[in-house]
Amino acid sequence: MSSSNTARSPSALAGLTLGALGVVYGDIGTSPLYALKEVFHGGHVATTHDNILGVLSLLFWTMTIIVSLKYVLLILRADNNGEGGLIAMLALATNAVNSSPRLRRVLMLVGLFGTAIFYGDAVITPAMTVLGAVEGIDVYAPQLHDAILPMTLLVLAGLFAVQRFGTGGIGKAFGPVMLLWFAALALLGLPHVIANPHVLVAVNPAYAVAFCLEYKWVAFVALGAVVLVVTGGEALYADLGHFGKKPIRIAWYGIVMPSLVINYFGQGAMLLVEPEAVKNPFFNLAPAWAEIPLFILATCAAVVASQALITAAFSVTKQAVQLGILPRMRILHTSVRDTGQIYVPFVNWGLFVFIVLAVVLFGSSSKLAGAYGIAVTIDMTITTVMTFFVIRYGWKYPLPLCLLATGFFFIIDVIFLGSNLLKLFAGGWFPLMIGIGMFTLMLTWKQGRRLLSSKLREDAIDLKSFLEAVFLSPPQRVEGTAVFLSAEAGVTPNALLHNLKHNKVLHAQNLFVTVKHHEVPWVGFDKRVHVEPLGNACWAVSLHFGFKNEPDVPYALKMLEQNGVHLDEMETSYFLSRDIVIPTIGSGMALWREKLFASMHRNAAAAADFLHLPTNRIVELGSKVEI
Repeated sequence: MSSSNTARSPSALAGLTLGALGVVYGDIGTSPLYALKEVFHGGHVATTHDNILGVLSLLFWTMTIIVSLKYVLLILRADNNGEGGLIAMLALATNAVNSSPRLRRVLMLVGLFGTAIFYGDAVITPAMTVLGAVEGIDVYAPQLHDAILPMTLLVLAGLFAVQRFGTGGIGKAFGPVMLLWFAALALLGLPHVIANPHVLVAVNPAYAVAFCLEYKWVAFVALGAVVLVVTGGEALYADLGHFGKKPIRIAWYGIVMPSLVINYFGQGAMLLVEPEAVKNPFFNLAPAWAEIPLFILATCAAVVASQALITAAFSVTKQAVQLGILPRMRILHTSVRDTGQIYVPFVNWGLFVFIVLAVVLFGSSSKLAGAYGIAVTIDMTITTVMTFFVIRYGWKYPLPLCLLATGFFFIIDVIFLGSNLLKLFAGGWFPLMIGIGMFTLMLTWKQGRRLLSSKLREDAIDLKSFLEAVFLSPPQRVEGTAVFLSAEAGVTPNALLHNLKHNKVLHAQNLFVTVKHHEVPWVGFDKRVHVEPLGNACWAVSLHFGFKNEPDVPYALKMLEQNGVHLDEMETSYFLSRDIVIPTIGSGMALWREKLFASMHRNAAAAADFLHLPTNRIVELGSKVEI
C-alpha cells in the first residue's frame, strides 16, 4: 500500500479536493444533462408515478453500489505505489500471478483490451457531453436547432486547438468551475424536491426492485441508459496518483454525490408534476431567468469533462509507450515543473478526428447514448476481474472473502454490460470498433517487438567475448566517451560493429547502455543505475525506469560519477542502431501484421527524442532485420 493518505494540512487537502472536483468528477458530474432523459427517451418506459420513482431508485442505487462502494471504498485501495488506473491495476494483477505464466498472459491480454477500449470512451465522452450541453438551445430557442451541430464542433475544435499550450492555466479554473457546477446542480434540484418531497421515497431500494420485476425485459434494456449515471467512475481510480485517496473520497461523499442525488431527484419531482418535461428534464429544471447562464455553465462543465478524458488519454498513451505496448510517439512537456502535464500531438488530433466523426455520424446525444456505455461497462468489468487477482494473490486475502467482495460487483457489472450489448447495432459498435482497432495495434506492436528482439538475439555476438577479442589487438583510442544504446543487455550493439568497421577507432571511455522499463509506476534514483565494469575503460550500464518516470538518459548517466565514471557532456557521443524491419513469409505473425508492425516501427518517434538525447551528439547507424 502507498503513502497516498499521509497527513496533509487542511489548506492542502482543500486544494487537492477542489482539484479532484475539476479533474476527476467532470465526466460523472455532467451525467445529469442526459442520464434520466435517456431512460425514458425510447418510449418503452412511460412517465407514470411508479415508473419515475422506480427509475430514480435505480439511479440512486447504481451510484451507491458502483461508485460509493466499488470504486471509492474498494478499488481505491488497490494502488500501485500510489498510482491508479487500468495500467497500474494490470501491473499489480500480472505481478501477483507471476508464478503462473499462462494466467499472467491471459490477464495481460484482458488488461490490454481494457486499455484499448479506453480510447473508445475517450472519443464518446467529449462528443456526448459537449453535444448534450449545447442541446440546451432546443429548450430555450428551438428555432436555433440547426446551429447545435456547428456550435458543438466549434467548441470541440477550440478545445483540441488549445491542448498544445498545456492544461496548467486552464486546469486551475477546472476546480472552481466544477464547484460552481455542482452547486448549480443542487440549487436546480432542491426547489423541486422541497415542492414535492414525496419523491424521496425512491431512496428505498424496494422501488427499484418493483420496477425491475414489473417490467423485466424493458427494465433490463433501460439499464443501458441507467449506467450513464456512473460513466466517469473509472476516472476516480485513474487519477488516484494526482490527488490521493482522501481528497477523492471527500469530494465524492461531501460534494459530488449529494449534488447529483438532489439534481436527479429534482428532475424526478418535476416529472411527477410535468411528465411532458421529459424531453429535456435537466434544462427544464431552470427558471426562465437562469436559462442562458445555465447553458453557458453546462457548456463549460462539458469542456472540463472532455478535458479530463483528453488528459487521461495522453497519460495512458505515455504509460503504454513506456511499457512497450505502443510505438514511441512525440511527447511534448507543457510544464517545466509538472512532468505529468504532457501533450501528444498524434493522440490529440486522432481523438479530434474520431470525435468529429461521432458527432456528425450520430447527430444527437440521444443517438450517441447508444454508443455510450459499452466501453465504460467493459472497463468496469475488467477492473473488477483484475481486482480479484490483486486481493487474492497479491494481498493474500481468504478466497471466500475475495469471491464475495468482487463476485457481487462482477454480477452487477455483467448485468450492465449485457444491457449495453443490446445497443451494439444502435451505435455501440463505434467505440468497440475503436477499441478493437487499438487492441490490434497494441498486440501487433508487442508481438512484433518480441520477434524483432528474438531475431536480433539470434544474430547477436556476446559483448564480453567480443571486447576480449578486440583488446587482443586494440584499435586506436580517441578522446571522449561513446555511449552505445542497445535493447538487449550483454549483446554487442550493431552501432559498435559499424563504428569499428568504418572508423577503425574506439573511444577512451565506452558505455554500453540498456534502458529497461518496469511494470511499476516509479523507480527511485537509488535503483536507477546498475553498472558492471568490463575492463579497458568499458562499462555495461542498465538504466531502470517505471512507466510514470521520465526516461532521461543523459541525466541518469550523471549518476555514474559515484562509480568513478566521469562524463563530459561536450565530449560524449551517443551511438544508436536504427533497425529497418523487413516483413517475410514464415513462422512469425501473419504477413499483414508484419507489414503493419514494419510501418509502425518505421514511423515511431526517434529513440533519441524519447530518451532525451542531445540532438547534436547523436550518431545513428542503420541495419536491416528480417522477421
